[in-house]
Amino acid sequence: MSERATRSAATLVPLRWRATTPAQRSTLVAAGLGWMLDAFDVMLYSLVLATLMRQFGMSKPTAGLLNTLTLAASAIGSLILGVMADRWGRRRMLSLSIVLYSIFTFACGLATSLLVLAVFRFLLGLGMGGEWNTGAALVAETWPAEWRGRALGIVQSSWAIGYALAAIAAGVILPRAGWRWVFFVGVLPALVVLWIQHGVPEPELWRRERERPAPAPGGAWRAGAGRLAALLLMNTFGMFAWWGLFTWVPAYLELPAAQGGRDFHMLGVATFLVVLNLAGMLPGYLLFGVLADRFGRRRMLVAYLAAAALLVPWFALARRPGMILLAASLVAFFGTGFFTGSGIVGSELFPTSIRATALGISYNVARGLSALAPLVIGAIGAARGLSWAFLSCAIAFAFAALAALLLPETRGLELA
Repeated sequence: MSERATRSAATLVPLRWRATTPAQRSTLVAAGLGWMLDAFDVMLYSLVLATLMRQFGMSKPTAGLLNTLTLAASAIGSLILGVMADRWGRRRMLSLSIVLYSIFTFACGLATSLLVLAVFRFLLGLGMGGEWNTGAALVAETWPAEWRGRALGIVQSSWAIGYALAAIAAGVILPRAGWRWVFFVGVLPALVVLWIQHGVPEPELWRRERERPAPAPGGAWRAGAGRLAALLLMNTFGMFAWWGLFTWVPAYLELPAAQGGRDFHMLGVATFLVVLNLAGMLPGYLLFGVLADRFGRRRMLVAYLAAAALLVPWFALARRPGMILLAASLVAFFGTGFFTGSGIVGSELFPTSIRATALGISYNVARGLSALAPLVIGAIGAARGLSWAFLSCAIAFAFAALAALLLPETRGLELA
């Protein structure tokens, strides 16, 4: 635990919106919108992946490689924007990250070659990487310990809403206007920055930290090295499983059975993904925050990750549409819900002076380390079929559960 933190009572205090402060409400909305729109922009690629494969003549490994570039760039972006957020403020860097991923999502629609598309996907990833840690730090430093888990659960759940909105947008736009216009709508999130810059305050905790004498160089990092390593390990395995699975689910549903897919048509895929996100991911994120505030962060992390590991094989083997949807929704509930726990634990393990940077390392460096997942799953899918490839994701979830056992319990910590 941080030497600058004290433990508060670990009771479940009811979260009432009217009892929150204006600063708490505005930071929650800002971080939630940023994360929702991050999901919207980033997942557009997966939703038009089958079309792009035909348009540019991409193989499955090449298609996976483009998403790998985005994930690798997110690791770089998280480090740069995390350091800048610790120095110059969470709100400013949250705004910058949204502008970056919005502009380059739009630019993807202008791509005339595979190389140009790859460059834009890489630049998009820089903004994508900075959004999560700046938004999570903003909320964690504004909300009290007794509500922090549920507040971050609300923020994390907005990813599911963004993914569902992306599925709707792709389902409506792709058949009528083509894949370029799917990317063009990705510039809309930049409009949110206008409100964030004028309506969201910097956390008082961060302001006080900036007024204190500078601590001994490296002291906070040395104290938290072991905790950071455990969190990074859990996130890396968990993200390998998540990106490997959910990058390929849209194409898996749309590709013909002869190519290892399930032969859904595009509108059917969009409907499937909306249900998957709203019935699986969204409640998984939200319920994790409630359970973590009541039963503890580590216990719920292990439970969620273990459940995901057991459920992925069922999804991979399912053949009937109703069974595929049920299995996928349960995998989404547990396999994405654990990300709420990553944000909660990460925000509570490290002091304010390095919080955004440490969150960026633990989350987005894990993205970078897991960046091979779309490529690996694509390669295995090309050789053995995607059903077999998804079993690798189950193994990764299991290793993530084991890594979660190495984390300390942080429920009830007051940040300082």
